[in-house]
Amino acid sequence: MRLYQIHRRPQTRRHLPRNGVRIPIYNQTPNPDITRSPWRWRRRSATYSPHRRRPRPPQPTRLTTTREPWPHTAAPPRSAAAAASSSPAGSPLLRPPPKLGDAGLELLRRFANVDCAYELTAEELRAKVSLVDALVVRSATRVTREVFEAARGRLRVVGRAGVGIDNVDLQAATEAGCLVVNAPTANTVAAAEHAIALLAAMARNVAQADASLKAGKWQRNKYVGVSLVGKTLAIMGFGKVGSEVARRAKGLGMDIISHDPYAPVDRARAIGVDLVSFDEAISTADFISLHMPLTPSTAKLFDDETFANMKKGVRIINVARGGVVDEDALLRALDNGTVSQAALDVFTEEPPPKDSKLVHHEHVTVTPHLGASTSEAQEGVALEIAEAVLGALKGELAATAVNAPMVPAEVLSELSPYVILAEKLGRLVVQLVAGGSGIKGVKIGYSSSRDPDDLDTRVLRAMVTKGIIEPISSAFVNIVNADYVAKQRGLRISEERILLDGSPEIPIDSIQVHLANVESKFAGALSDEGDIRVEGEVKDGKPHLTLVGPFSVDVSLEGNLILCRQVDQPGIIGKVGSILGKMNVNVNFMSVGRTAPGKQAIMAIGVDEEPEKEALKLIGDIPSVEEFVFIKL
Repeated sequence: MRLYQIHRRPQTRRHLPRNGVRIPIYNQTPNPDITRSPWRWRRRSATYSPHRRRPRPPQPTRLTTTREPWPHTAAPPRSAAAAASSSPAGSPLLRPPPKLGDAGLELLRRFANVDCAYELTAEELRAKVSLVDALVVRSATRVTREVFEAARGRLRVVGRAGVGIDNVDLQAATEAGCLVVNAPTANTVAAAEHAIALLAAMARNVAQADASLKAGKWQRNKYVGVSLVGKTLAIMGFGKVGSEVARRAKGLGMDIISHDPYAPVDRARAIGVDLVSFDEAISTADFISLHMPLTPSTAKLFDDETFANMKKGVRIINVARGGVVDEDALLRALDNGTVSQAALDVFTEEPPPKDSKLVHHEHVTVTPHLGASTSEAQEGVALEIAEAVLGALKGELAATAVNAPMVPAEVLSELSPYVILAEKLGRLVVQLVAGGSGIKGVKIGYSSSRDPDDLDTRVLRAMVTKGIIEPISSAFVNIVNADYVAKQRGLRISEERILLDGSPEIPIDSIQVHLANVESKFAGALSDEGDIRVEGEVKDGKPHLTLVGPFSVDVSLEGNLILCRQVDQPGIIGKVGSILGKMNVNVNFMSVGRTAPGKQAIMAIGVDEEPEKEALKLIGDIPSVEEFVFIKL
């Protein structure tokens, strides 16, 4: 681990520091994870004075410096491009991944002094963090709650030099008023290129043939490979990296399909990719490349059942997240011939055990999480994170911020139950989507007696966006990046204010969320206009679902939810309740809404536990139940 501590260096009068700034940068092996997250930014204390300067602490030992300091008269760079163009002449010095790229360091040095330390223990990190204003870390350095507590309020920014932020305790950062930023774009091409490299190396047995020849053997017949031309490649997850892999694989003459139920069809078609169902993708592909985030819904998604449904002899590449594959199941699939070969850059446990049977398997090609490990990507990450950290220290909030600015206390207190309601409605409505065309348009309606100018709905819009996007991706959404994340995913968010007569003391009467032009897995949620529609209110300080499609209900949005559409007749509530009771599922709330007596009705059931598949099947087998859906909230 390498520590860079940065102290602002006086330059001209207009560049004199208002506060001493020291930034340690902890560098470890890069991680091309796909992640981001929500929360707030701490405001300056009311007693802060720009003219009051802290005494400068003693300079720590500079363990490694490789260039002369920048002249004191040099002005801070305006951009990464400016930094690059003004760097000293000559070729950049390329260093291994543990070091932040030169361009990023040079950009930081224009603003501050940088000191380095290696291989700090957790205790040493906690001891140093109270002396610094910012940290920059790679994936192996864990910035835990204990680190934030040890900072005693001084730590202002944590920068993750890479994409994933699994190693940073975001909740603790938020509580400490510390902004967390990352570098999400610079690794994209490198990760895609590595996937293609593994694809080709696996198809032609490059690693195995290399080891054989170096062992003194000449086994041409043993290592006959397969051609890529005309083969079908299924890309599981059509995000930034997945789409770049598709472009490159098309150039190899492969037929590309992809599964990502929330990817825009038009974006896929523009590259020449067909979006298909999960089952179709795994059953027809000759090669499968994984580019999906690790979420509760994707953890060990590739298990024994999934492998059993694949085409015999399929080949698998994973440069995304190790946790999406059940490694024991993959080993069994390799042994029985279901999977012919696998190429893995990521593992559930990193580094994997030395005696891992999967790593040592004859038909497995492995690399030690090298997806982002190119000199160009490292320089790009260094610039991206340096700009983000410096911008944050100057009070700027970039789109790479992964936790949100602080909401004024009085506004947060008033809107806090509606914030919860907004996120719950977003989580509910996205789970009613069947996929296919992808979500493109979201309309949020606010019914309120307040003048629109007196109702700031930005945080509510962000929470609806958060609820819609987070369950189906690794993105973390907040008030800072909500609009950016939505735009990146082709999601158009519109808002509507519905002015009511009444007292303006209550900020919001209800929130409605509409999804247009999507297929619903629960037809009962469709409004008369064909949109998926849900509505909720805050009652006694708690979020409640009050409308599903045209059906009025009243159920608390706590725990989980079962929605059933049935013919309105006696005994249905008792039958469903009896099934759940026998399966030891506790019902905490139940409400029935109907269009007319004896016609269609919707039953909304709040449950504490997730029912087993058998319980849900029994509910679906009740003759008068036309459809049902289980929702995780």
